[in-house]
Amino acid sequence: MAFLDKLKSGLAKTKNAIFGQVDNIVRAFVKVDEDLLDELEELLICSDVGVNATEEIIDELRERIKDGRLKEKEQVTETLREILSEMIGEGESLVLNTRPSVILVIGVNGAGKTTSIGKISNRLIKSGKKVVVAAADTFRAAAIDQLAVWCERSGADIVKQNEGSDPAAVVFDAIAYAKKREADVLIVDTAGRLHNKVNLMNELSKINRVIERELPGASRENLLVLDATTGQNAILQAKEFKNSAEITGLVLNKLDGTAKGGIVISIKKELGIPVKFIGVGEKIDDMQEFDSREFVEALFEE
Repeated sequence: MAFLDKLKSGLAKTKNAIFGQVDNIVRAFVKVDEDLLDELEELLICSDVGVNATEEIIDELRERIKDGRLKEKEQVTETLREILSEMIGEGESLVLNTRPSVILVIGVNGAGKTTSIGKISNRLIKSGKKVVVAAADTFRAAAIDQLAVWCERSGADIVKQNEGSDPAAVVFDAIAYAKKREADVLIVDTAGRLHNKVNLMNELSKINRVIERELPGASRENLLVLDATTGQNAILQAKEFKNSAEITGLVLNKLDGTAKGGIVISIKKELGIPVKFIGVGEKIDDMQEFDSREFVEALFEE
């Protein structure tokens, strides 16, 4: 199955619950007016597009009505599609210009960090890159074993120590290994939760210092993994991490498990951080670089 078909299937809940109703709303009205805009506004908010993003969308629709670009109700769906595409913007690929480049993966437990690392590793290896994974989430029971299973599936090498080991020490060893093996990419798993937020951020700082010291000038990606099914809570998590780490991109998981796929639009509006990967399934190839055109097309087309 082509990924666009998987994407359409994965976004079916969002499409059927919300965006699939746009045409029903349009048919119920004689003309494009404030009542129609009110109905659309409610739909968008229910899909977790977010209040701020929804207001911007409705304001843009209202502006197009005023200047004559939106005259007929039959134009509403296509106009909405255009506005959403413009708001989301183009996707951004990973920047991996050095050898090795580093991808630091962060996020709360349960968001899908481990599976995301396996899936991203799989994509990179299929593209011809040699990948090493550092198992630096040493605080969660079975985290290392789970990561090892995903590395075996993807073909990535894993550097690990015992549970409870110093995460920064694991990263140090992984960097040495990556240099020795002339790896293209080092992916670093990190803890999703420690005793408190301060401890978690201190651990991230220690890991960052090791990377900066041992790999000065290396290309860096700091990817935050979010669970789409948590809706607006995912945005709150992102804001917390953004305050403590320089996030370069988002991985949005479990879009197939929610009717609130509009979170993609809300995240872009609220955070200004690009979504770099989306996951729409559990299989190792059910993750793809984010393409705004395909995303919007999957929401609207049959």
